Amino acid sequence: MRLRTARLDELELDLVEPFETSFGVERRRRFLLVRLETTDGLVGLGECVASEEPLYSSETVATAREMLASRFLPELFRARSLDPAAFRGAVERYRGHRMAKSAIETALIDLAAQARGVSVATYLGGRRRRVEVGVSVGIQPSVPRLVRRVGDYLEEGYRRIKLKVRPGWDERPVRAVRAAYPDIEIWVDANQAYSPGATDRIRRWAARYGVAQVEQPFAERAIRAHAELARGAPFRICLDESIVDATSLEDALAAGAVTSLNVKTGRVGGPLVGRALAERARRARVPAWIGGMLESGIGRAHNVHLASLAPFTLPADLSASDRYYREDLVDPPFVLGPGSTLEVPRGPGLGVELSERRRRRALRASRTFRR
Repeated sequence: MRLRTARLDELELDLVEPFETSFGVERRRRFLLVRLETTDGLVGLGECVASEEPLYSSETVATAREMLASRFLPELFRARSLDPAAFRGAVERYRGHRMAKSAIETALIDLAAQARGVSVATYLGGRRRRVEVGVSVGIQPSVPRLVRRVGDYLEEGYRRIKLKVRPGWDERPVRAVRAAYPDIEIWVDANQAYSPGATDRIRRWAARYGVAQVEQPFAERAIRAHAELARGAPFRICLDESIVDATSLEDALAAGAVTSLNVKTGRVGGPLVGRALAERARRARVPAWIGGMLESGIGRAHNVHLASLAPFTLPADLSASDRYYREDLVDPPFVLGPGSTLEVPRGPGLGVELSERRRRRALRASRTFRR
């Protein structure tokens, strides 16, 4: 296969409700969509998960757009093949910009799967037909509102609840949710909001209220602090922002700082690296799971396919399409099914179709590149 055209769309979708974390509040999501068309007429789609502001990551929509246009797409047009692993090798010399790299890698994987007549899941080695998922609940205006919101999600069929926390919004909301729903599985995610001095306090309230997992309480490079919290903890310590490649995972494993691994394809640079990290974690007996970045149906489809692989054993942060968007970009939308699961699309490639009408409605800018 050779590349005929590449299109870079900048889209914006309104969220169903504001999503607040320790970083801030998101009311809409602006993101990039990569569309690659080959000389044989196949079309591959990938989504760049970078946000408008450099809060979760130093990457932004603007930096990703620049790197895609000036470096990564030209590399792709010069390539002798559209093999995803070959592209990864070709752009390895460019430091960072993992979300931009992942956007192209996912589109290439879509193309490669279609060329073989298999799903992305099958191409990557996945076997599950459904993947277990949970829901992430943002910081709410009040504790009663949080308890009601959690109740809504439980009624919809979600089994695992993850609560966003930060200093001043942690023990009290967790206590209230546990009191209202004594049997549910609760995770918490701080997105680096705490200083290492909070270790003992986090340990106390997380253990007291039966929290199963504490995710990224400290800064991404604070491996020692995470290791201290993990020592003897009755809950898992999950690393997210800290793990960006094989080296960072090895350091965390050696320090005993990670007992649960969150894999986000954008953060680590693509599904191929994400798969390798999960396999390494499994050999270390550390469970892995797929994290979400408020993706549209394109990014969500790629994540669901990856979550079908054997090393991913904990519920993914993927949720149904209507959790975030009233009208997703793809058909069919992702719908929560039995056992708090999403179905893995079975058609060739991604197995979902991009709605051109909805794409045009969400479109804010577009640029097409040709050989």
